[in-house]
Amino acid sequence: MGLKMITTIKDNHVLYLITFSIAFLISIVLTPLFRMIAARFNIMDHPFTEIKTHKLPTPYLGGLPIWIGWIISLFLIRLFTHFQTGTLRSLRGIIIGSIIIIILGLIDDILPKGLGFKKKFLFQILAALTIVLYDIRIHFISPYLIAFLLSMVWIVGITNAFNIVDIMDGLSSGLAFISCAAFLFIALPTEHIYVNFCAAGLAGGCLGFIPYNLSEKRKIFMGDTGSLAIGFILAATSLGTSYSTKNQIGFLAPLLMLAIPIYDTLLVSYFRIKKGKSPFLGSKDHFALRLELSGFSRKHILSITYFVSAFLSFAAYMITRMDVEGALILFVIVFAMAIFISYRLGKISVD
Repeated sequence: MGLKMITTIKDNHVLYLITFSIAFLISIVLTPLFRMIAARFNIMDHPFTEIKTHKLPTPYLGGLPIWIGWIISLFLIRLFTHFQTGTLRSLRGIIIGSIIIIILGLIDDILPKGLGFKKKFLFQILAALTIVLYDIRIHFISPYLIAFLLSMVWIVGITNAFNIVDIMDGLSSGLAFISCAAFLFIALPTEHIYVNFCAAGLAGGCLGFIPYNLSEKRKIFMGDTGSLAIGFILAATSLGTSYSTKNQIGFLAPLLMLAIPIYDTLLVSYFRIKKGKSPFLGSKDHFALRLELSGFSRKHILSITYFVSAFLSFAAYMITRMDVEGALILFVIVFAMAIFISYRLGKISVD
């Protein structure tokens, strides 16, 4: 009754807070349970290869509490509110696609050798196709075929970007939390409802997981189940709001809000190709591992990365509010900084 009254007076901000809280509580309660399940059935990340950065076998399945918190929060809010038809349809598409991604992640985490990258791409393409068919796609580009292909590339790319950047405790989940907060903040004025609810729920789920991921005694990894799922949900979320109400280059805002996972993906791909290696094989070329080799502690790396992500999210907000000249200058400055940082990182030997 109370939630219906909130909806009646259109106080959606309270509903976003409730969605966040539900997802957070579910995640923080279920994460230790799934840690025990993973340990019981030996669903562990064993540091067999040299690219692994941990020393002891660590339970997987931390991504499931994040996703369960997210989906239950949306389900409960749906029971007590009246979503618009378009919003409900969009949420259905994202949920169906996320189920495909969750299945992919679980298979990859449970199988001793995981799945090859070709099979992973097939699952991801199917999930991306699902939400594009629900009309969650790039709308400002025509003809439709070009918009369709670019939407598919964006969804699959961001899905993998959060998986690739998941190389250090708290990194992928922390970046996801900051990105969710940014999408929620930018979408609030225009009330793109599904974006706001998805962002609020995913932020809560990630925040409930982070303390365990950073714990020494109760550590758990999100695995591909988590990193692929949060990347997929954020990719879909990024396609659901308008960024160009003030200028024509506002559409670049998602590139900044998701900049660090995108940057790390491009960086490691460049270094791997430069060494004559496949960009789909693991290596220690990630920006976080290069910073660690240069002497930064992991605590400092996380702090710096979170700060930069928050700064880039603020820059994204400014781009959606400035005139076109100012927005373009800001974007060029950020791009130039990325080039300079890449040059400095390239000087750090990882061999």
